[in-house]
Amino acid sequence: MAHSSDMIAADIEGYLKSHESKGLLRFITCGSVDDGKSTLIGRLLFESKLLFEDQLASIEADSKKYGTQGGDMDFALLVDGLAAEREQGITIDVAYRFFSTDKRKFIVADTPGHEQYTRNMVTGASNADAAILMVDARHGIMTQTRRHSFLMSLMGMRRVIVAINKMDLVDYSKARFDEIVEEYREFAKQLGLENITFIPMSALKGDNVIEHSAKMPWYHGTTLMGYLETVEVDDERLQRNPFRMAVQWVNRPNLDFRGFTGMISSGVITPGDEIRVQPSGSTSKVSRIYTYDGDLEQAVAGQSVTLLMEDEIDISRGDIISGVDSPAQTADQFETSLVWMHDEPLLPGRPYLMKLGTQTVSATVTDIKYQVNVNTLEHTASKQLDLNAIGVCTLSLNKAVAFDPYKENQDTGGFILIDRMTNNTVGAGMLNFALRRSQNIHMQHVDIGKPQRAEAKVQKPAVLWFTGLSGAGKSTIANLVEQKLYAQGQHTYLLDGDNVRHGLNRDLGFTDADRVENIRRVSEVAKLMVDAGLIVLTAFISPFRSERRMARDLLDEGEFIEIFVDTPLDVAEERDPKGLYKKARRGELQNFTGIDSAYEAPESAEIHLHTAKMQPEDAADAVIKALRERGLIN
Repeated sequence: MAHSSDMIAADIEGYLKSHESKGLLRFITCGSVDDGKSTLIGRLLFESKLLFEDQLASIEADSKKYGTQGGDMDFALLVDGLAAEREQGITIDVAYRFFSTDKRKFIVADTPGHEQYTRNMVTGASNADAAILMVDARHGIMTQTRRHSFLMSLMGMRRVIVAINKMDLVDYSKARFDEIVEEYREFAKQLGLENITFIPMSALKGDNVIEHSAKMPWYHGTTLMGYLETVEVDDERLQRNPFRMAVQWVNRPNLDFRGFTGMISSGVITPGDEIRVQPSGSTSKVSRIYTYDGDLEQAVAGQSVTLLMEDEIDISRGDIISGVDSPAQTADQFETSLVWMHDEPLLPGRPYLMKLGTQTVSATVTDIKYQVNVNTLEHTASKQLDLNAIGVCTLSLNKAVAFDPYKENQDTGGFILIDRMTNNTVGAGMLNFALRRSQNIHMQHVDIGKPQRAEAKVQKPAVLWFTGLSGAGKSTIANLVEQKLYAQGQHTYLLDGDNVRHGLNRDLGFTDADRVENIRRVSEVAKLMVDAGLIVLTAFISPFRSERRMARDLLDEGEFIEIFVDTPLDVAEERDPKGLYKKARRGELQNFTGIDSAYEAPESAEIHLHTAKMQPEDAADAVIKALRERGLIN
């Protein structure tokens, strides 16, 4: 018995070791709804002998209950795990599955076909080495086929298999196969997709999936599995690219050990190699390649290692270590391709967090150059990007970062945008190239700065940011506060919403996008005035928390004082000093805050004024008192 147990343990160990040595291919399936993506993956799982008897029994039972294949085993049910998917017969979420053969391991992502789940397809494609684009032989090239092809091109997919499925439903017609191949090749030329393999097949019947089909003797190409087992994976290609490793962690357990840990995204490194750290540009040589299992003589793309340097140079999390001869680029402004993944639209000028590799920086989309109609490839003008929209945008960062264009290195050129308030991922993008002006424009050193200007005025500069509904009393109170500050000898300036729109912002309307840009410009002006040593008062509705947060982040700690002029909507509407609420109620004034445009009240304003219960003079006195308590004025 013990001998038998030892043999079983040895067999298991041998099986696991054989899997360790196999390469891994990540691929996705995509295409239009009901083209057979889930059925194909189910077939691959079935043919790879990875299903247990109870799973097969369950699928047979489910095929009778949910199946649509007229008594045949419905392989799609192996993948479409959500109840909503089974009931509708479609894929909604991205389903990941693992299987293996004697030659290779595989991770496959089954992505949704519907247009509204474009972001799910992008998620599935982000780490894939290849894509299987399913085409129903009966219907040919569909709108969603073109859409997913564009996304594959956008994301730099280098290997595409066009699986012309359901050939059994067109009598295995060579003429029909050739017709679809010709049509797709013409479309693919517009996208720059070149490495395309066409395979006629039937996922349901198994034709040309694992073995060549006797029913299509006219086809002499590879089977699907034959292609998947032999195609070069990205890890092999990336080893030939310039060396890149993003630093994830500075490993300093003691004074005698200082290493820099991360995963190598491309290239090869050996002890003695010269490296350059980006964006600082510092150089050194690798002295050791350390791992938990011991030092290495060489490390390659895909490995996680700790590099030790010969010199004590400054390297931090987020930096990129490059080969000295082919370093990464650095810039703070880019042209990007961006897929928007959030219900709330992207508005130029709104601040986000950008995560690029292991570095996180502040980012703003300054301009949407155009939106892409992925069905026609037409470029259209747009002021915002809605959910699932794809646009080419200009992106500005608060500091320079190291990067490579996405088409050269996906790890150092792909990024996500994160909402600063909710921490939700709202967009995924690709860096196309750095804008030349970002290399040519630098901050000019000046000898007289904010401390000297503030000292000359004998005051602490700050922004008093009044926010609230129209009619709340912002301008009235701000004007009274400025009078009181001026009477005390303070140097001030009042930026009023209406006044600014007569000059600096006269080109802006009242859409959400224009409101964001309105506040962005005012925030930059206020920052300059604070740098001049002034106390700046701003009286703007400024309805969105994200823009008020942006204005706060432009200034040093303690220089931004948010003053919430809190008046209930019914009270503000009753006052209606400019008659704007009446116009909005009659439909004569669109995008009016409080009526058909939202106002996001401050959650923790430094000063909170309940103006329904106090006179403007009393409110101004309350502000002055609060400023004294904060030490901003005497």
